[in-house]
Amino acid sequence: MSGPIVHGGGITAAAAEFGGQPEDWLDLSTGINPCPVPLPMIPPAVWHRLPDRHVVQSAVEAARDYYRSRGLSPLPVPGTQSVIQLLPRLLERESRVAIVSPTYGEYEKAFANAGCRVDQIAGLAEIGEGHRLVVAVNPNNPDARLHDRDRLIAVHSVLKARGGYLVVDEAFGDADPEASLVTLADGLSNLIIFRSFGKFFGLAGLRLGFVIARDDIRAGFEDWLGPWAVSGPALSLAASLLRADPAPIAAAIAERSAALNAVLQGAGLTIAGNAALFTLVEDKRAAALYTHLCRHHILVRRFDYAPSWLRFGLGSDSLADQRLAAALESFDA
Repeated sequence: MSGPIVHGGGITAAAAEFGGQPEDWLDLSTGINPCPVPLPMIPPAVWHRLPDRHVVQSAVEAARDYYRSRGLSPLPVPGTQSVIQLLPRLLERESRVAIVSPTYGEYEKAFANAGCRVDQIAGLAEIGEGHRLVVAVNPNNPDARLHDRDRLIAVHSVLKARGGYLVVDEAFGDADPEASLVTLADGLSNLIIFRSFGKFFGLAGLRLGFVIARDDIRAGFEDWLGPWAVSGPALSLAASLLRADPAPIAAAIAERSAALNAVLQGAGLTIAGNAALFTLVEDKRAAALYTHLCRHHILVRRFDYAPSWLRFGLGSDSLADQRLAAALESFDA
């Protein structure tokens, strides 16, 4: 069984190594909206009772309208990580799986731990005849690569013909809804789409996501997760926020992304990818730059498989931008 994967957000460990209190660090290591939306009122009964059917249904209906999933009812889940770990149950042991890579590492870990044969492929053109399931993150994390919708539909057709599945992870898809496959999902029977709630709304601590798939696949995930998998407060918040206008959130994220990119370009760094909630930089000095920023108590995301990459998340305001700019200006390597 493989060991734990290092993700963004490890402020406690960074502070232990480089000093300072966690609350004094500037965390740019995640792809989460740094300006959380105002929380709507949660009825007191939602805290008191287990999430009843009407609470779940309200969130499902709001998600269906927000994601435009038409005849498919999104399944609320306690973060998409919870269902990534369930994907191997769709397959027989030792089935071949293709993951468009590099990408979110938990996919490979989940399939490998379940005894599947995992192939990391560079692109959809490398899908082989033996692959029973393909994972494509769209836009991809961490390089922001965007897969063409028509190409994904063609891949789905090939996999469906052999009884396989296409999994499209749209965790960062809210900022570019026209690139999403959700509106076509009710006509693509072997397609499974994951959507994250917390990244776009800035509420990652809520641990909420949605699975969009045909009814029997949806029912399988629901059964595997068991009853009351998502808390009543999370469902209540989702029902309210998904019915609100997302345009102001998207505009604020776009403004923060533009400000981040201006700082990075001003420091002479090369932007290799941008997905609204994060920007990937490629630089041969990445390791030294990472350490330099940590000494200034600024955490970004580094990658052991790509030592020239650093991923920068968004700062919450102009003061965060100025703090990053000052640290980059003092870098000399």
